Amino acid sequence: MTTTSVPRQPQSAPPGPVTPPHASEATRLLCAGTYLDSGYRDRVIEQLHLNEQRIVAPSLGLDAARVLAHALRARRQELMWAGLILGLWVIGVPLTGGLLFMFLGPSLLLAAASWVRGKGANPPLYRRLPAFVMRWWGRLLFATFLVLALVVAFGGGDDDSSSYGGSGSFGDSYGYGDGYGSYGDSSDVSDLLFPDIDGVGELVGALQAWLLIVVFALIALCVAAQRGQFARAVTAELSPQRFPDAAGDPAERAEGQRFQRLKDRIRIEQHAPLVMYHEKRPFCGAGYAYETWVLAVELRPDESKKEQLPLNNRAVLEKIRPLVEQLRLPSEFAGHTVRDRLRWLEIDECVFLPAEGLRRREEAPYHPEAFEDHRARAVEEGAEKRRHFLRIRVGGWEEELVVTVFVRVHTQGRMLMLEIAPHVLLPVREDFKDADRTAHTYRHNNALGKAAWAVARVPGSAARSLVTLGRGVAYAWKLLTGGYAGALPDGPALSVRELGSADEGSLFQDMDAYRYLRSVQDRVAHGVLTALAESGYETGEFVQKIVNINNGVHVEGGVHGSTFAAGTHATAFSATGGAGTASQKGASGHGNG
Repeated sequence: MTTTSVPRQPQSAPPGPVTPPHASEATRLLCAGTYLDSGYRDRVIEQLHLNEQRIVAPSLGLDAARVLAHALRARRQELMWAGLILGLWVIGVPLTGGLLFMFLGPSLLLAAASWVRGKGANPPLYRRLPAFVMRWWGRLLFATFLVLALVVAFGGGDDDSSSYGGSGSFGDSYGYGDGYGSYGDSSDVSDLLFPDIDGVGELVGALQAWLLIVVFALIALCVAAQRGQFARAVTAELSPQRFPDAAGDPAERAEGQRFQRLKDRIRIEQHAPLVMYHEKRPFCGAGYAYETWVLAVELRPDESKKEQLPLNNRAVLEKIRPLVEQLRLPSEFAGHTVRDRLRWLEIDECVFLPAEGLRRREEAPYHPEAFEDHRARAVEEGAEKRRHFLRIRVGGWEEELVVTVFVRVHTQGRMLMLEIAPHVLLPVREDFKDADRTAHTYRHNNALGKAAWAVARVPGSAARSLVTLGRGVAYAWKLLTGGYAGALPDGPALSVRELGSADEGSLFQDMDAYRYLRSVQDRVAHGVLTALAESGYETGEFVQKIVNINNGVHVEGGVHGSTFAAGTHATAFSATGGAGTASQKGASGHGNG
């Protein structure tokens, strides 16, 4: 299949090194996260692989196709290990004369405990308490049964009980022998759950016990090997040194026409300046909204100016753009060693189009000629569905903290409307960021530590494997019967980047996000102010509304007759020497006022 490359529209390239999205740290950590969290992995596959009619959300600072490649690879590995582990359980039941079946109860209890607790970081008490009881009950039962098996295996049982079907075997003790009378002579439920060690030889045979121990050892080896496979992947193809080489990534070379077709499609859509959106989720992929606001001012002629120049949307944007680009310039006294992320600020223009109405996903007008036509028409219109934005993006913390400001200007009926929609993508989840540390700890642990880690996960392995295989079967059924290949195109429902984001950032990251946003909004406001003044229109109403709405955007007075204030108890000075006070409360760091 031929891959179509869609270049972005011309823009002033940011100076300095820019990491390509497929090699960014955010992409690497999200790829590692698909091996750590099966829930995240399943949602990535569902969004990008199962629902192939959905257009991918804009991928700011990452490559969603590469995340999907590792998600599919991680699922294949998990299904393989789950099948092997469950096969050992199934084979072990008749091999141990049914003794292994007793351990399925504790395994199901442990699985149910995880389901009852839920995935929340701080679940409510009515979830935590029963989950705690079920988890420890399952562990105690499993430990009790295992101790009894070890006692018998190392000589605690009768010599005659080592053969199947003999007197005192597992089958006879539970009524599966020659007659049914022994069933009526059995102990009550508590004796079955916690049998007397002195009479353990009457319950199981030594051969059964040894076979049980062998089966458990094999299961533990599978669990350890699965963890070792993850650790090797993180230290090899997912290591910071090798990850930028996408061509050498084994996940990229995975077979399957469906994946290869979707991979090419995702890479056409995810970084294109044309954004196909769902009506309810127009900014899907950009993060959470941060102080979104709309401002409208009347275009009143300035009596001190002889004439008013034509003022359209493009003229205002052309005033904004160079002022924002100046944020890349370091201080003249700082030299060339400044590493502020504003130096790599990106500016482009994008057009939002609704996905509704398309008959096929491939019909979306991503080719450059179609986009330029939409951009030329959308920039001067105030339409409801097709919208043109100036998109300003800053990728900080190795593309983990992404700040995007969408700016839209529209003049209609001697009114100027300014729309500013800032969005922030928070850093990647903490457990994903710890993938390197987790893999290093496991690989450098001693044999006893690795064995203890694997043995502790044997009790719940049967239920986990059964759930994993069940999800795999359910996915295959949906893929075969869901009709997704022929479904009408739809806008993105989820963003793999947003799914992998933490709930909050650190204090330093909050400070940086606030600084990026304030710097950009300052220049945007200054650009609109300059356009109004140079075109011969009054600026006082615009300045006052900026102060009232944005609570502290600061534009230094570079336009004759203009006033502006910033921050708490700020003072606005005009070029004529007058001063006014603006006691405004600064906006909160999270945009909630």
